Amino acid sequence: MPYIEVILVLLLILLNGLLAMSELAIASSRAVKLRAMVERNVNGARRALILASNPGRFLSTVQIGITLIGILAGAFSGATLGGRVSDWFIILGVRENVAEPLGFGLVIGLITYLSLIIGELVPKQIALRNPERIACLVAPAMTILAKVSAPLVWLLEHSGRLVLMLLGQHRMKDSTVTDAEIHALIAEAESEGVLEPEERTMIAGVMRLGDRLVRTIMTPAADVEMIDIDQTPAKIGKQMADSGHSRFIAYEKTRENIIGVLQAKDVAAALLRRRAPQMRKLVKQAPALPETLDALDVVNRLKESDVHFGLVYDEYGKFEGVVTTTDILEAIVGVFRHDESEPEPDIHERDDGSLLVSGGTPIDLLSDRLGMSIPPTRDYQTVAGFALDRLGRIPRPGDSFTEREYHFEIVDLDGRRIDKLIVTRTMPTKRRVAL
Repeated sequence: MPYIEVILVLLLILLNGLLAMSELAIASSRAVKLRAMVERNVNGARRALILASNPGRFLSTVQIGITLIGILAGAFSGATLGGRVSDWFIILGVRENVAEPLGFGLVIGLITYLSLIIGELVPKQIALRNPERIACLVAPAMTILAKVSAPLVWLLEHSGRLVLMLLGQHRMKDSTVTDAEIHALIAEAESEGVLEPEERTMIAGVMRLGDRLVRTIMTPAADVEMIDIDQTPAKIGKQMADSGHSRFIAYEKTRENIIGVLQAKDVAAALLRRRAPQMRKLVKQAPALPETLDALDVVNRLKESDVHFGLVYDEYGKFEGVVTTTDILEAIVGVFRHDESEPEPDIHERDDGSLLVSGGTPIDLLSDRLGMSIPPTRDYQTVAGFALDRLGRIPRPGDSFTEREYHFEIVDLDGRRIDKLIVTRTMPTKRRVAL
């Protein structure tokens, strides 16, 4: 009966589609999502995770099935259906030498078309739309198929390894996730509406924080408010009131002899009690941090501190600046307003398209903005440090240099410190440059 043969061919094509869908679903599934589904006791998730963890054996199983289906479909379509269609054309009056190739060609073309649509393209599109869910559905059947075909899979797997060894491929490359891949995934999530732009900015800030040193987020010593502990309580209270800060570095005799941190709330409470406070007893100790400490490690150190305030020193023991929990948060979400005025941004785009950049801006922040790559190990952490590295001397206002397609010009100095730069693109190109 030709109907039985047609039904068999269609069933084989459908089975091929199921195998193709299973192959792509399990290969595309993310282990993290499968583990989460295992924890939620989703049916088939554990088996799908086992199959995904050993892709070589699973792919061999699927390939055996697809190959056998292809052989059987070819046998039915060529030897059986092709001959029947040729006979049908002969009955209609077509010459035999024309009917035979026409019948076989028509059958092969139609089955090839159905195999591509039903056996490949549509199942794979379904698998790509929800790979983890599909993987959980097909995992039990694929596990049984893997056990049945285990001897043949073992032979194919070892044969494949032998061929790979002959080609010089001795081991699989370790599966690693790079920062670029994470950034690309976050950008895709934002474009799809899963993440808000602000959420993407915060995630990028957290990732940058892991690559920063504490000296890139600290307030430098030149900008730190310091109090002589030997002053009278009234003078100390007035200095605190005029400053507007809440915490101060307390020193004895010389600014290099730092004894701790003095908090305005402690001094105010003592003065309100109308007692002559002993300022030295109000001084609290803050952790001393090396300037080369990773910014993420600083978070843990500040969590353990009573004042959430760290003193940063260089390798020679010189005081370099302070770091607070606010500095950490601003490194992630941006600068907060500290008074009635708007906070000055690190990078401001002007009307002509150029960028006005603060010298203290972290270089990785600027590199992300410009699409420039920076080496992981470098002697500078800020835009000012980058400019000094390129100029090789203390700059003067108006000094400039060009780095590939970007022109940097120093426009303002604060003493000897670079305060502002203007960055202009000199030629349109998509090349990535190393700073």
